Amino acid sequence: MILVTGGTGLVGAHLLYNLVSNNEPVRAIYRTERKLDNVKQVFSGYNEAYESLFNSIEWVEADILDIPLLSDAFVDVTHVYHCAAFVSFEPNKYHELRRTNIEGTANIVNLCISNNIEKLCYVSSIATIGKALNNEPITEETHWNPEGDNSVYAITKYGAEMEVWRATQEGVKVVIVNPGVILGAGIWRYGSGSLFKKAHKGLKYYTAGTIGLVDVKDVVSIMVALLKSDFNNERFILVAENWTYKQFLQSMAKAVKAKPPKKVAKLWLLQIAWRMDWLTHKLTGKRRQLTKQIVTSLDSETHYSNAKIKKAIGVEFTPIDKSITAIGNLYLKQV
Repeated sequence: MILVTGGTGLVGAHLLYNLVSNNEPVRAIYRTERKLDNVKQVFSGYNEAYESLFNSIEWVEADILDIPLLSDAFVDVTHVYHCAAFVSFEPNKYHELRRTNIEGTANIVNLCISNNIEKLCYVSSIATIGKALNNEPITEETHWNPEGDNSVYAITKYGAEMEVWRATQEGVKVVIVNPGVILGAGIWRYGSGSLFKKAHKGLKYYTAGTIGLVDVKDVVSIMVALLKSDFNNERFILVAENWTYKQFLQSMAKAVKAKPPKKVAKLWLLQIAWRMDWLTHKLTGKRRQLTKQIVTSLDSETHYSNAKIKKAIGVEFTPIDKSITAIGNLYLKQV
């Protein structure tokens, strides 16, 4: 039996479709019943007659912070995909991020150890990969600087990775994937799906930096391949292509038949914007939209190398322009 955490998120939902389409016995965790609609929406993008596949999943109501319920979900499980995470770059969400990303992952690791799980695949992020010097390509070996100006999300995902590496010391085989920005259809309220929504409404500006992109279908197919492979206790960067934000935002706008952004947001303007955002949050309690770390990322040029995963399993990534076009077409149909 395979257990999937975070099954109602973008990666988890696409992973579930991949697994049940290949007749794998799957159990998936959900926290609230309404989030199951996310999975149905994702499944419908593959196949309109998706009900039988959806119903083949053994759904368990549980939370990675609720150890008794989580323990029940591990009964008869041999392999685990840990996709559950809390994604936020808001500094005031730090303690919530720690609970879900670090403490929740520690619970998963402890249960993997106690239940003699054969192999664990953990979905991390390129946010936990270090910054290269002199604009060199960033690889799995690039050093993480704990003293750097890291986002709260990056800090907690790095802490989660440390918990996963702990599993290897207790005899659990592990693979970690570090995807870039994951592009996928079906969930439009948050994540990359919300970017298509924003592009459809209209964007005026793009930024000067670069972004590492990957299709969600590639992410899940690689996860499945790695779990079945002889690769153990290793991490893999999953980035298909490195694009400029200009190219990315303009391509998204084109895909959803909207006007593309034509003006570059200068760094000085972004620096003013994140400070104004901080002040608005302090005065009104409104959620943060920009932080210092986000601005740095939006204006930075980085290049992530996918050489290791290509050599390991010979993957051919989906071209990003093809992914964006397909997702944009589905967005226009579903929204």
